[in-house]
Amino acid sequence: MFPSLFCFLLSMTILAEDAPFSIVEGLFDATVKETLGLSRIPGEETVTIYAAADEGPHYSNGVVLTAFKGRLYCMWQTSSVDEDAEDTWVAYACSSDEGKTWSKPMVLCPSISNGYCASGGWLSTDDRLIGFVNVHPQDIPEGGYTQFVESLDGLKWTDPEDVTMNDGTRMDGIIEQDFHIVNDGRIVGAAHFQPGLKLCPIYTEDPTGRTGWHKGSFQYTDNGVQSAELEPSFFQNQEGRWIMTMRDQKSSYTVLAAFSDDEGVTWTNAVKTNMPDSRSKQCAGNLPDGTAFIVNNPGRIFNDSNKVWRIPLALTLSIDGKTFNRSYLLRSGEDGDYPRRRYEGKAKTLGYSYPKAFVHNGWLYVSYSTNKEDVEYTRVPINAISLGNENATQAEETSRKIMEKESRRMKKEAGEM
Repeated sequence: MFPSLFCFLLSMTILAEDAPFSIVEGLFDATVKETLGLSRIPGEETVTIYAAADEGPHYSNGVVLTAFKGRLYCMWQTSSVDEDAEDTWVAYACSSDEGKTWSKPMVLCPSISNGYCASGGWLSTDDRLIGFVNVHPQDIPEGGYTQFVESLDGLKWTDPEDVTMNDGTRMDGIIEQDFHIVNDGRIVGAAHFQPGLKLCPIYTEDPTGRTGWHKGSFQYTDNGVQSAELEPSFFQNQEGRWIMTMRDQKSSYTVLAAFSDDEGVTWTNAVKTNMPDSRSKQCAGNLPDGTAFIVNNPGRIFNDSNKVWRIPLALTLSIDGKTFNRSYLLRSGEDGDYPRRRYEGKAKTLGYSYPKAFVHNGWLYVSYSTNKEDVEYTRVPINAISLGNENATQAEETSRKIMEKESRRMKKEAGEM
C-alpha cells in the first residue's frame, strides 16, 4: 500500500491555481527510494561536527550554522537519550578552518530546572554574534518564549535575556531558526506563538533581532494545540515576491506555501504545492545570483514500523522562484552514505532531519542531524548550482556561435565580391 501511495503522491498534480511555485513533473523517481533517482553535485563535501558516542549525549537536533569573525559556528540542542527531555541543553561548536575541524561541544544554554531549552538559530553583525534560545517551561504546555545570548568574540556569552516585540513585551513564541534579510535590511522570520504553537511570520528593523518584532498578517489553519502550518522558511522569486514555505502538520506530505508582496507585513493563506515532503522541517533561500532553493526530504518513505524516514535529503532549484526544475542529492539511503542509528530514544526519527542552509565564501552549507544523533553538514560549491551562472554561460555560448556564424557570412560575402 505505502509504495503505491508514495508514487501517487509524487505523480499527482495537486497544485492550486494560486500556489506560488511548482515543481516540474517527473523531477523525482519514486521507484528508487534511497535516492529518488537524483545525482550528486560535483565537489560536494560532508563533515561530521559531533558523532554520538557511549560517553556523550545520544540525541541531537536543530542544527544551525553561521559565520562570525573568521570562524564557523554550529548550534544544536542535545540530551542524553530523548527528544525534548528535561536534561536538554543547547550546544555549540566552532571551527577556524572553514569547517574542516571543529571544537568539542560547548554550552550555549545549560539545561533548566523547570523545562528545557532548544536551539533558535543565529544572527550576527560586524561586532556581535547573537544566539537565540527557545525556552519551553513545564507550566506552558506545547509552547514557550524566546531569549537570546550574545558575544563579542564567540566564546564569552551574556546571560539570557528576553527577545521583545515592537511594544516592548516578551516574545511569547518559539522563534524559527531561519532568518532572512530583505533588500532594505529588514529581517523576516517566523515564530510559533502561545497558546500552543501557532505559526505567525514576523519582521523587525533591528539588525540584531533582539527587539522590535512585529507580527505579520497571516491566517493559520487551526490544528488543535498547533497550527497546521509549521516551521517555515523563505525565499524570494524573480519578481521580488517573498515566498514562505511550510511543513504541513495535517499530513498532506507536501510543502505548503504563502507569499507576501510587502516584505513580510501581509501574507496570503497557505496552499498546497506539488512539492513532496516527508512532513518535516525544511529550509529555503536564494543563492547570490538569485537562484531559489529548497532543501527538504522529498519522499514519503516508510520503514518496517510504517514510520516515515527522512531519506533522502535533496536540494531543489529554480532560476525564477516559480518553477523548480532541477534537483540534486545531498544525502541518500544507500549503504556507505547512510549510517544506521546506534542508540534508541524518544522521537529519534530515521534519516536526515531539520536541514538549515546558509551561503558562505562560495559554498552553500546545509546542516542537519542524522538519525537525530549525529551533527553534520554537507556543503556544495555555489558555482555548480547557480542557474543564473548557467544561463549566463549558455547566453555567452549562444552569442559566440552567432558571432562566428556572422563572421563566416561576412568572409564569404567578401570572397564573393
